[in-house]
Amino acid sequence: MNPCPCGYHNHPRRACTCQPGVVQKYLHKISGPLMDRIDLHVEVFPVPYEQLSEDRDSDSSSVIRERVIAARERQSKRYEEYAGLSGKDADAEPRPFIYCNAQMDSRMLNNCCRIDAEGEKKLRTAMDDLTLSARARERILKVSRTIADLAETEDIRMEHLTEAIGYRRLDKRDWGW
Repeated sequence: MNPCPCGYHNHPRRACTCQPGVVQKYLHKISGPLMDRIDLHVEVFPVPYEQLSEDRDSDSSSVIRERVIAARERQSKRYEEYAGLSGKDADAEPRPFIYCNAQMDSRMLNNCCRIDAEGEKKLRTAMDDLTLSARARERILKVSRTIADLAETEDIRMEHLTEAIGYRRLDKRDWGW
């Protein structure tokens, strides 16, 4: 979505031409609860013409594809134990097969997305500073788990958590949420 009707709110090189209050009104067309359900909020700026044809060192699509496949396999293996019945009773409600981090419920989240005390402190600070909801906290932890899977690490590290918090861009005050 555009950051405002003219498209230049927070733009690095062009000034927003919207009248005061228009940006807030525009941003509030999408409700906070809806934004809570979107895992990644990323502000994208235009790429200068000179950079469009630049040669850069980066992973090829095939390398990235292999990393994603490996992360998805890691997730499928992690959630094998959660497949089947939800309780020990044979009459228990069957649980659908879980194969990725986004499908975790709260109980699984507590088991699979553990962070250390320093991470808990960082997450609490982010929640307070950005006035995040419990749902946003869960999304951050799930994204952190996915970033750790892509990095091929068993534990969610501080850099994974920090990156996931950074993806809550539209929760920040300068966007009006």
